[in-house]
Amino acid sequence: MNQAAPAFKRGPIVASLLIGAFVALLAQTILNVALPSIMDDLDIGANTAQWLSTGYLLVNGILIPISAYLIDRFTTRQLFITAVGLFTIGTIISAVAPNFGILLTGRLVQAAGAGILMPLMSLVFLTIFPVEERGKAMGMMGLAMIFAPAVGPTLSGWIVEHHSWRVLFYIVLPISLFALIYGSFSMKNVTRKSDPKLDIMGVIFSTLGFGGLLYGFSDASNDGWGSTTVIVSLVVGAVSLILFIWRELVAAKPILEFRVFKYNMFSLTTVINVIITMAMFSGMILLPIYLQQIHGFTPLKSGLLLLPGAILMGIMSPITGIIFDKIGARWLAVVGLIITAITTYEFSRLTIETSYGHIMLMYTLRMFGMSMLMMPIQTAGMNQLPRRLNAHGSAMSQTLRNVAGALGTAFLVTIMSNDTTSQVKKLVVQNQVDPSDKAKMGELTMQAMVHGINYAFVVATWMVIAALVLAFFIKKATPAEDFAPTAQASAAAPVGEKQQVATTSAE
Repeated sequence: MNQAAPAFKRGPIVASLLIGAFVALLAQTILNVALPSIMDDLDIGANTAQWLSTGYLLVNGILIPISAYLIDRFTTRQLFITAVGLFTIGTIISAVAPNFGILLTGRLVQAAGAGILMPLMSLVFLTIFPVEERGKAMGMMGLAMIFAPAVGPTLSGWIVEHHSWRVLFYIVLPISLFALIYGSFSMKNVTRKSDPKLDIMGVIFSTLGFGGLLYGFSDASNDGWGSTTVIVSLVVGAVSLILFIWRELVAAKPILEFRVFKYNMFSLTTVINVIITMAMFSGMILLPIYLQQIHGFTPLKSGLLLLPGAILMGIMSPITGIIFDKIGARWLAVVGLIITAITTYEFSRLTIETSYGHIMLMYTLRMFGMSMLMMPIQTAGMNQLPRRLNAHGSAMSQTLRNVAGALGTAFLVTIMSNDTTSQVKKLVVQNQVDPSDKAKMGELTMQAMVHGINYAFVVATWMVIAALVLAFFIKKATPAEDFAPTAQASAAAPVGEKQQVATTSAE
Protein backbone atom coordinates (compact mmCIF):
# COMPACT_ATOMS: atom_id res chain seq x y z
CA MET A 1 0.00 0.00 0.00
CA ASN A 2 1.87 3.09 -1.23
CA GLN A 3 1.36 6.50 0.26
CA ALA A 4 1.50 9.71 -1.73
CA ALA A 5 4.64 11.74 -1.24
CA PRO A 6 4.16 13.92 1.83
CA ALA A 7 3.84 17.70 1.42
CA PHE A 8 6.39 18.28 4.21
CA LYS A 9 9.97 17.30 4.95
CA ARG A 10 10.10 14.20 7.12
CA GLY A 11 13.70 14.73 8.31
CA PRO A 12 13.10 17.67 10.71
CA ILE A 13 9.97 15.99 12.15
CA VAL A 14 11.88 12.75 12.77
CA ALA A 15 14.83 14.63 14.30
CA SER A 16 12.55 16.56 16.70
CA LEU A 17 10.86 13.38 17.90
CA LEU A 18 14.09 11.40 18.27
CA ILE A 19 15.79 14.12 20.33
CA GLY A 20 12.70 14.48 22.55
CA ALA A 21 12.35 10.71 23.00
CA PHE A 22 16.07 10.24 23.72
CA VAL A 23 16.09 12.81 26.51
CA ALA A 24 12.80 11.53 27.99
CA LEU A 25 14.05 7.94 28.12
CA LEU A 26 17.44 9.05 29.45
CA ALA A 27 15.69 10.82 32.33
CA GLN A 28 13.66 7.69 33.10
CA THR A 29 16.76 5.61 33.96
CA ILE A 30 19.39 8.19 34.88
CA LEU A 31 18.36 8.52 38.53
CA ASN A 32 18.51 4.83 39.49
CA VAL A 33 22.26 4.81 40.18
CA ALA A 34 22.03 8.24 41.87
CA LEU A 35 19.40 7.24 44.47
CA PRO A 36 21.91 6.55 47.30
CA SER A 37 23.49 10.00 46.78
CA ILE A 38 20.04 11.67 46.77
CA MET A 39 19.10 9.76 49.96
CA ASP A 40 22.20 11.11 51.75
CA ASP A 41 21.79 14.67 50.47
CA LEU A 42 18.05 14.99 51.22
CA ASP A 43 18.13 12.74 54.31
CA ILE A 44 15.45 10.28 53.14
CA GLY A 45 15.11 6.49 53.28
CA ALA A 46 15.26 3.99 50.42
CA ASN A 47 11.48 3.45 50.29
CA THR A 48 10.91 7.22 49.97
CA ALA A 49 13.64 7.68 47.37
CA GLN A 50 12.23 4.82 45.28
CA TRP A 51 9.22 7.02 44.49
CA LEU A 52 11.44 9.04 42.16
CA SER A 53 11.53 6.00 39.85
CA THR A 54 8.18 4.42 40.74
CA GLY A 55 6.30 7.73 40.45
CA TYR A 56 7.79 8.36 37.00
CA LEU A 57 6.70 4.87 35.89
CA LEU A 58 3.20 5.36 37.33
CA VAL A 59 2.51 8.69 35.60
CA ASN A 60 3.76 7.18 32.33
CA GLY A 61 1.51 4.16 32.85
CA ILE A 62 -1.52 6.35 33.51
CA LEU A 63 -0.98 8.80 30.61
CA ILE A 64 -0.05 6.36 27.83
CA PRO A 65 -3.50 4.63 27.74
CA ILE A 66 -5.26 7.98 27.24
CA SER A 67 -2.73 9.15 24.64
CA ALA A 68 -4.97 7.90 21.80
CA TYR A 69 -7.70 10.32 23.00
CA LEU A 70 -5.21 13.21 23.28
CA ILE A 71 -3.87 12.52 19.77
CA ASP A 72 -7.43 12.67 18.38
CA ARG A 73 -8.28 15.80 20.38
CA PHE A 74 -5.20 17.98 19.70
CA THR A 75 -2.89 18.66 16.76
CA THR A 76 0.51 16.96 16.45
CA ARG A 77 2.31 20.26 17.04
CA GLN A 78 0.23 21.19 20.10
CA LEU A 79 0.90 17.81 21.71
CA PHE A 80 4.61 17.81 20.92
CA ILE A 81 5.19 21.31 22.33
CA THR A 82 3.08 20.50 25.41
CA ALA A 83 4.90 17.20 26.02
CA VAL A 84 8.45 18.57 25.63
CA GLY A 85 7.45 21.77 27.48
CA LEU A 86 6.18 19.78 30.47
CA PHE A 87 9.32 17.66 30.44
CA THR A 88 11.55 20.78 30.37
CA ILE A 89 9.63 22.43 33.24
CA GLY A 90 9.89 19.21 35.27
CA THR A 91 13.65 19.08 34.64
CA ILE A 92 14.10 22.67 35.91
CA ILE A 93 12.02 21.97 39.03
CA SER A 94 14.05 18.81 39.75
CA ALA A 95 17.42 20.54 39.25
CA VAL A 96 16.73 23.30 41.80
CA ALA A 97 14.55 21.26 44.22
CA PRO A 98 15.41 22.15 47.84
CA ASN A 99 13.65 19.08 49.28
CA PHE A 100 12.27 15.67 48.31
CA GLY A 101 8.67 16.86 47.80
CA ILE A 102 9.64 19.37 45.13
CA LEU A 103 12.08 16.91 43.52
CA LEU A 104 9.29 14.32 43.25
CA THR A 105 6.94 16.98 41.78
CA GLY A 106 9.54 17.76 39.12
CA ARG A 107 9.92 14.06 38.28
CA LEU A 108 6.13 13.64 37.94
CA VAL A 109 5.91 16.66 35.62
CA GLN A 110 8.77 15.18 33.55
CA ALA A 111 6.89 11.87 33.37
CA ALA A 112 3.69 13.59 32.19
CA GLY A 113 5.60 14.99 29.22
CA ALA A 114 7.25 11.65 28.45
CA GLY A 115 3.92 9.80 28.73
CA ILE A 116 2.47 11.95 25.93
CA LEU A 117 5.63 12.06 23.79
CA MET A 118 6.38 8.35 23.35
CA PRO A 119 3.01 7.23 21.85
CA LEU A 120 2.92 10.43 19.75
CA MET A 121 6.31 9.53 18.25
CA SER A 122 5.13 6.01 17.33
CA LEU A 123 2.00 7.33 15.66
CA VAL A 124 3.77 10.10 13.71
CA PHE A 125 6.32 7.58 12.38
CA LEU A 126 3.52 5.23 11.29
CA THR A 127 1.70 8.16 9.64
CA ILE A 128 4.52 9.80 7.68
CA PHE A 129 6.24 6.63 6.45
CA PRO A 130 4.63 4.20 3.97
CA VAL A 131 4.46 0.52 4.98
CA GLU A 132 7.47 -0.46 2.88
CA GLU A 133 9.69 2.07 4.76
CA ARG A 134 8.34 1.55 8.27
CA GLY A 135 11.06 -0.88 9.31
CA LYS A 136 13.76 1.72 8.68
CA ALA A 137 11.67 4.38 10.43
CA MET A 138 10.91 2.26 13.49
CA GLY A 139 14.59 1.23 13.57
CA MET A 140 15.54 4.90 13.98
CA MET A 141 12.95 5.15 16.73
CA GLY A 142 14.48 2.09 18.36
CA LEU A 143 17.81 3.94 18.44
CA ALA A 144 16.37 6.36 21.03
CA MET A 145 14.25 3.77 22.83
CA ILE A 146 17.15 1.33 23.32
CA PHE A 147 20.26 3.49 23.51
CA ALA A 148 19.12 6.10 26.06
CA PRO A 149 18.04 3.71 28.87
CA ALA A 150 21.21 1.67 28.42
CA VAL A 151 23.59 4.65 28.47
CA GLY A 152 21.76 6.32 31.40
CA PRO A 153 23.16 4.20 34.28
CA THR A 154 26.77 4.48 33.02
CA LEU A 155 26.54 8.25 32.62
CA SER A 156 24.80 8.54 35.98
CA GLY A 157 27.46 6.39 37.71
CA TRP A 158 30.29 8.59 36.43
CA ILE A 159 28.54 11.86 37.35
CA VAL A 160 27.55 10.72 40.86
CA GLU A 161 31.16 9.63 41.57
CA HIS A 162 32.52 13.06 40.59
CA HIS A 163 29.71 15.62 40.95
CA SER A 164 26.38 16.37 42.65
CA TRP A 165 23.30 14.41 41.53
CA ARG A 166 21.79 17.75 40.41
CA VAL A 167 24.27 17.74 37.48
CA LEU A 168 22.18 14.89 36.00
CA PHE A 169 19.31 17.33 35.47
CA TYR A 170 21.61 20.11 34.25
CA ILE A 171 22.87 17.73 31.53
CA VAL A 172 19.33 16.79 30.49
CA LEU A 173 18.04 20.40 30.49
CA PRO A 174 19.90 21.87 27.44
CA ILE A 175 19.00 18.82 25.31
CA SER A 176 15.35 19.21 26.35
CA LEU A 177 15.39 22.97 25.62
CA PHE A 178 16.94 22.31 22.19
CA ALA A 179 14.23 19.71 21.43
CA LEU A 180 11.53 22.24 22.44
CA ILE A 181 12.93 25.14 20.39
CA TYR A 182 13.84 23.05 17.34
CA GLY A 183 10.52 21.16 17.44
CA SER A 184 8.54 24.43 17.70
CA PHE A 185 9.80 25.31 14.21
CA SER A 186 10.07 21.89 12.56
CA MET A 187 7.05 19.93 13.85
CA LYS A 188 4.08 19.74 11.45
CA ASN A 189 0.52 18.59 11.96
CA VAL A 190 0.41 15.10 10.44
CA THR A 191 -2.33 13.38 12.47
CA ARG A 192 -6.09 13.75 11.98
CA LYS A 193 -7.79 15.93 14.56
CA SER A 194 -11.36 15.21 15.67
CA ASP A 195 -13.51 16.18 18.65
CA PRO A 196 -13.93 12.99 20.71
CA LYS A 197 -15.64 13.01 24.10
CA LEU A 198 -13.50 11.93 27.05
CA ASP A 199 -14.78 8.78 28.74
CA ILE A 200 -14.34 9.84 32.39
CA MET A 201 -15.18 6.39 33.83
CA GLY A 202 -12.69 4.85 31.40
CA VAL A 203 -9.96 7.25 32.60
CA ILE A 204 -10.71 6.40 36.27
CA PHE A 205 -10.66 2.63 35.66
CA SER A 206 -7.52 2.95 33.50
CA THR A 207 -5.70 5.01 36.14
CA LEU A 208 -6.58 2.61 38.96
CA GLY A 209 -5.98 -0.47 36.78
CA PHE A 210 -2.62 0.27 35.18
CA GLY A 211 -1.48 2.44 38.11
CA GLY A 212 -2.32 -0.28 40.65
CA LEU A 213 -0.60 -3.04 38.67
CA LEU A 214 2.53 -0.98 37.95
CA TYR A 215 2.85 0.11 41.58
CA GLY A 216 2.20 -3.41 42.90
CA PHE A 217 4.77 -5.03 40.60
CA SER A 218 7.36 -2.30 41.28
CA ASP A 219 6.91 -2.45 45.05
CA ALA A 220 7.02 -6.27 45.07
CA SER A 221 10.71 -6.19 44.13
CA ASN A 222 11.36 -4.09 47.28
CA ASP A 223 8.85 -5.29 49.89
CA GLY A 224 8.06 -8.82 48.63
CA TRP A 225 4.85 -10.34 47.29
CA GLY A 226 3.43 -10.85 50.81
CA SER A 227 3.39 -7.11 51.58
CA THR A 228 -0.09 -5.72 52.32
CA THR A 229 0.61 -2.73 50.07
CA VAL A 230 1.58 -5.01 47.17
CA ILE A 231 -1.47 -7.29 47.59
CA VAL A 232 -3.92 -4.36 47.86
CA SER A 233 -2.33 -2.61 44.84
CA LEU A 234 -2.49 -5.74 42.68
CA VAL A 235 -6.09 -6.56 43.68
CA VAL A 236 -7.31 -2.98 43.07
CA GLY A 237 -5.35 -2.91 39.80
CA ALA A 238 -6.69 -6.26 38.56
CA VAL A 239 -10.35 -5.46 39.40
CA SER A 240 -10.08 -1.96 37.90
CA LEU A 241 -8.44 -3.34 34.76
CA ILE A 242 -11.29 -5.84 34.27
CA LEU A 243 -13.79 -2.98 34.67
CA PHE A 244 -11.72 -0.85 32.26
CA ILE A 245 -11.74 -3.57 29.57
CA TRP A 246 -15.52 -4.02 29.99
CA ARG A 247 -16.05 -0.25 29.82
CA GLU A 248 -13.96 0.14 26.65
CA LEU A 249 -15.75 -2.71 24.89
CA VAL A 250 -19.21 -1.18 25.50
CA ALA A 251 -18.30 2.53 25.16
CA ALA A 252 -19.23 4.30 21.92
CA LYS A 253 -15.91 6.20 21.94
CA PRO A 254 -13.37 4.18 23.97
CA ILE A 255 -10.18 5.93 25.13
CA LEU A 256 -8.23 2.73 24.41
CA GLU A 257 -9.56 0.42 21.68
CA PHE A 258 -9.25 -3.23 22.76
CA ARG A 259 -10.57 -4.33 19.36
CA VAL A 260 -6.99 -4.00 18.08
CA PHE A 261 -6.63 -7.57 19.36
CA LYS A 262 -9.00 -8.74 16.60
CA TYR A 263 -5.98 -8.47 14.31
CA ASN A 264 -4.04 -11.72 14.70
CA MET A 265 -0.53 -10.48 13.91
CA PHE A 266 -0.89 -7.50 16.24
CA SER A 267 -1.99 -9.84 19.05
CA LEU A 268 0.83 -12.33 18.42
CA THR A 269 3.58 -9.71 18.19
CA THR A 270 2.32 -7.95 21.34
CA VAL A 271 2.53 -11.21 23.32
CA ILE A 272 6.07 -11.86 22.00
CA ASN A 273 7.19 -8.33 22.87
CA VAL A 274 5.78 -8.60 26.41
CA ILE A 275 7.81 -11.80 26.95
CA ILE A 276 10.96 -10.25 25.44
CA THR A 277 10.61 -7.13 27.61
CA MET A 278 10.40 -9.26 30.75
CA ALA A 279 13.42 -11.34 29.69
CA MET A 280 15.46 -8.24 28.75
CA PHE A 281 15.09 -6.90 32.30
CA SER A 282 16.78 -10.03 33.65
CA GLY A 283 20.08 -8.79 32.24
CA MET A 284 19.55 -5.12 33.08
CA ILE A 285 18.56 -5.84 36.72
CA LEU A 286 20.40 -9.03 37.74
CA LEU A 287 23.83 -8.37 36.22
CA PRO A 288 24.46 -5.10 38.12
CA ILE A 289 23.44 -6.92 41.35
CA TYR A 290 25.92 -9.71 40.55
CA LEU A 291 28.72 -7.30 39.60
CA GLN A 292 28.30 -4.98 42.60
CA GLN A 293 27.50 -7.49 45.35
CA ILE A 294 29.61 -10.49 44.27
CA HIS A 295 32.59 -8.77 42.61
CA GLY A 296 32.34 -5.49 44.55
CA PHE A 297 32.46 -3.27 41.46
CA THR A 298 31.40 0.37 41.65
CA PRO A 299 28.18 1.41 39.88
CA LEU A 300 30.35 3.09 37.21
CA LYS A 301 32.39 -0.04 36.50
CA SER A 302 29.29 -2.25 36.35
CA GLY A 303 27.64 0.33 34.08
CA LEU A 304 30.67 0.36 31.78
CA LEU A 305 30.36 -3.41 31.34
CA LEU A 306 26.84 -2.89 29.93
CA LEU A 307 27.90 0.01 27.67
CA PRO A 308 29.33 -1.92 24.63
CA GLY A 309 26.11 -3.91 24.39
CA ALA A 310 24.06 -0.71 24.54
CA ILE A 311 26.16 0.95 21.83
CA LEU A 312 25.95 -2.14 19.58
CA MET A 313 22.18 -2.32 20.08
CA GLY A 314 21.87 1.35 19.18
CA ILE A 315 23.97 0.92 16.02
CA MET A 316 22.08 -2.23 14.98
CA SER A 317 18.57 -0.84 15.48
CA PRO A 318 18.41 1.17 12.19
CA ILE A 319 20.21 -1.66 10.35
CA THR A 320 17.69 -4.28 11.50
CA GLY A 321 14.94 -1.85 10.46
CA ILE A 322 16.31 -1.78 6.91
CA ILE A 323 16.59 -5.61 6.89
CA PHE A 324 12.98 -5.79 8.14
CA ASP A 325 11.81 -3.77 5.13
CA LYS A 326 13.49 -6.36 2.87
CA ILE A 327 12.62 -9.70 4.51
CA GLY A 328 10.01 -9.04 7.21
CA ALA A 329 10.11 -9.80 10.93
CA ARG A 330 9.95 -13.61 11.17
CA TRP A 331 13.55 -14.60 10.43
CA LEU A 332 14.98 -11.54 12.18
CA ALA A 333 13.01 -12.56 15.27
CA VAL A 334 14.02 -16.22 15.04
CA VAL A 335 17.75 -15.48 14.67
CA GLY A 336 17.62 -12.78 17.36
CA LEU A 337 15.79 -15.04 19.81
CA ILE A 338 18.20 -17.95 19.23
CA ILE A 339 21.16 -15.65 20.06
CA THR A 340 19.26 -14.24 23.06
CA ALA A 341 18.35 -17.73 24.34
CA ILE A 342 21.97 -19.00 24.12
CA THR A 343 23.45 -15.93 25.85
CA THR A 344 20.73 -15.86 28.54
CA TYR A 345 21.48 -19.53 29.27
CA GLU A 346 25.20 -18.66 29.55
CA PHE A 347 24.26 -16.21 32.32
CA SER A 348 22.65 -19.09 34.23
CA ARG A 349 26.14 -20.59 34.63
CA LEU A 350 27.82 -17.72 36.51
CA THR A 351 30.27 -18.45 39.32
CA ILE A 352 32.06 -16.26 41.86
CA GLU A 353 35.15 -16.44 39.59
CA THR A 354 33.45 -15.60 36.24
CA SER A 355 35.63 -12.97 34.54
CA TYR A 356 34.62 -9.39 33.72
CA GLY A 357 35.59 -9.93 30.05
CA HIS A 358 33.41 -13.05 29.67
CA ILE A 359 30.38 -11.28 31.16
CA MET A 360 30.93 -8.25 28.88
CA LEU A 361 31.17 -10.49 25.79
CA MET A 362 28.02 -12.45 26.66
CA TYR A 363 26.04 -9.30 27.46
CA THR A 364 27.17 -7.61 24.23
CA LEU A 365 26.14 -10.68 22.20
CA ARG A 366 22.82 -10.76 24.07
CA MET A 367 22.16 -7.14 23.12
CA PHE A 368 23.09 -7.96 19.51
CA GLY A 369 20.33 -10.61 19.54
CA MET A 370 17.89 -8.22 21.24
CA SER A 371 18.55 -5.57 18.56
CA MET A 372 16.77 -7.80 16.02
CA LEU A 373 13.64 -8.14 18.11
CA MET A 374 11.59 -5.40 19.71
CA MET A 375 11.09 -2.77 16.99
CA PRO A 376 10.82 -5.21 14.00
CA ILE A 377 8.32 -7.39 15.89
CA GLN A 378 6.26 -4.39 17.01
CA THR A 379 6.29 -2.94 13.48
CA ALA A 380 5.12 -6.29 12.02
CA GLY A 381 2.06 -6.15 14.28
CA MET A 382 1.34 -2.44 13.77
CA ASN A 383 1.48 -2.91 9.97
CA GLN A 384 -1.72 -4.97 10.15
CA LEU A 385 -3.82 -2.24 11.78
CA PRO A 386 -5.92 0.18 9.70
CA ARG A 387 -4.78 3.77 9.99
CA ARG A 388 -7.64 4.79 12.31
CA LEU A 389 -6.39 2.26 14.91
CA ASN A 390 -2.69 3.24 14.79
CA ALA A 391 -2.92 5.53 17.83
CA HIS A 392 -4.75 2.85 19.84
CA GLY A 393 -2.32 0.12 18.75
CA SER A 394 0.68 2.26 19.71
CA ALA A 395 -0.83 3.15 23.11
CA MET A 396 -1.76 -0.49 23.79
CA SER A 397 1.69 -1.78 22.83
CA GLN A 398 3.56 0.74 25.00
CA THR A 399 1.22 0.32 27.96
CA LEU A 400 1.71 -3.45 27.97
CA ARG A 401 5.49 -3.04 27.61
CA ASN A 402 5.53 -0.76 30.68
CA VAL A 403 3.53 -3.31 32.68
CA ALA A 404 5.80 -6.13 31.42
CA GLY A 405 8.91 -4.17 32.45
CA ALA A 406 7.61 -3.66 35.99
CA LEU A 407 6.37 -7.27 36.21
CA GLY A 408 9.61 -8.68 34.80
CA THR A 409 11.71 -6.73 37.32
CA ALA A 410 9.58 -7.76 40.29
CA PHE A 411 9.21 -11.37 39.16
CA LEU A 412 12.89 -12.02 38.46
CA VAL A 413 14.17 -10.19 41.57
CA THR A 414 11.69 -12.19 43.69
CA ILE A 415 12.82 -15.48 42.12
CA MET A 416 16.44 -14.56 42.83
CA SER A 417 15.73 -13.48 46.43
CA ASN A 418 13.64 -16.55 47.31
CA ASP A 419 16.18 -18.96 45.83
CA THR A 420 19.05 -17.15 47.60
CA THR A 421 17.27 -17.46 50.96
CA SER A 422 16.55 -21.17 50.53
CA GLN A 423 20.14 -21.82 49.36
CA VAL A 424 21.60 -20.07 52.42
CA LYS A 425 19.57 -22.35 54.71
CA LYS A 426 20.61 -25.43 52.72
CA LEU A 427 24.33 -24.50 52.73
CA VAL A 428 24.30 -23.73 56.46
CA VAL A 429 22.93 -27.22 57.17
CA GLN A 430 25.21 -28.98 54.65
CA ASN A 431 28.39 -27.29 55.90
CA GLN A 432 27.31 -27.25 59.57
CA VAL A 433 28.17 -23.57 59.83
CA ASP A 434 27.52 -21.58 62.99
CA PRO A 435 25.23 -18.63 61.98
CA SER A 436 27.24 -16.38 64.31
CA ASP A 437 30.39 -16.94 62.19
CA LYS A 438 30.06 -13.81 60.06
CA ALA A 439 33.00 -14.52 57.75
CA LYS A 440 31.74 -18.00 56.85
CA MET A 441 28.13 -16.81 56.57
CA GLY A 442 29.22 -14.04 54.22
CA GLU A 443 30.94 -16.57 51.98
CA LEU A 444 27.87 -18.85 51.95
CA THR A 445 25.58 -15.88 51.24
CA MET A 446 27.65 -14.96 48.17
CA GLN A 447 27.47 -18.57 46.90
CA ALA A 448 23.71 -18.61 47.52
CA MET A 449 23.23 -15.28 45.72
CA VAL A 450 25.09 -16.54 42.64
CA HIS A 451 22.82 -19.62 42.69
CA GLY A 452 19.75 -17.35 42.96
CA ILE A 453 20.89 -15.15 40.06
CA ASN A 454 21.59 -18.25 37.95
CA TYR A 455 18.14 -19.65 38.71
CA ALA A 456 16.48 -16.36 37.67
CA PHE A 457 18.41 -16.51 34.38
CA VAL A 458 17.18 -20.11 33.85
CA VAL A 459 13.60 -18.81 34.12
CA ALA A 460 14.46 -15.95 31.72
CA THR A 461 15.91 -18.51 29.27
CA TRP A 462 12.61 -20.41 29.19
CA MET A 463 10.78 -17.11 28.57
CA VAL A 464 13.00 -16.47 25.54
CA ILE A 465 12.42 -20.04 24.26
CA ALA A 466 8.63 -19.49 24.55
CA ALA A 467 8.97 -16.29 22.48
CA LEU A 468 11.15 -18.18 19.95
CA VAL A 469 8.43 -20.80 19.39
CA LEU A 470 5.83 -18.05 18.86
CA ALA A 471 8.15 -16.18 16.45
CA PHE A 472 7.81 -18.97 13.84
CA PHE A 473 4.13 -17.96 13.46
CA ILE A 474 4.88 -14.32 12.53
CA LYS A 475 3.64 -13.53 9.02
CA LYS A 476 3.89 -10.48 6.83
CA ALA A 477 0.66 -8.50 7.18
CA THR A 478 -0.89 -5.91 4.91
CA PRO A 479 -2.87 -3.08 6.56
CA ALA A 480 -6.62 -3.42 6.68
CA GLU A 481 -8.36 -0.90 4.43
CA ASP A 482 -9.13 2.37 6.18
CA PHE A 483 -12.42 4.17 5.86
CA ALA A 484 -13.60 7.76 6.29
CA PRO A 485 -14.80 8.46 9.85
CA THR A 486 -18.32 9.49 8.83
CA ALA A 487 -21.51 8.78 10.76
CA GLN A 488 -22.55 6.27 8.11
CA ALA A 489 -19.18 4.49 8.33
CA SER A 490 -19.39 4.47 12.11
CA ALA A 491 -22.83 2.90 11.99
CA ALA A 492 -21.53 0.20 9.67
CA ALA A 493 -18.32 -0.32 11.65
CA PRO A 494 -18.95 -3.84 12.99
CA VAL A 495 -19.66 -5.20 9.49
CA GLY A 496 -16.91 -3.14 7.89
CA GLU A 497 -14.36 -4.27 10.45
CA LYS A 498 -15.17 -7.90 9.79
CA GLN A 499 -14.44 -7.32 6.12
CA GLN A 500 -11.21 -5.47 6.92
CA VAL A 501 -9.29 -8.25 8.66
CA ALA A 502 -5.90 -8.07 7.07
CA THR A 503 -4.79 -10.73 4.70
CA THR A 504 -1.58 -12.39 5.74
CA SER A 505 0.83 -14.31 3.62
CA ALA A 506 3.62 -16.50 4.91
CA GLU A 507 7.07 -15.10 4.33
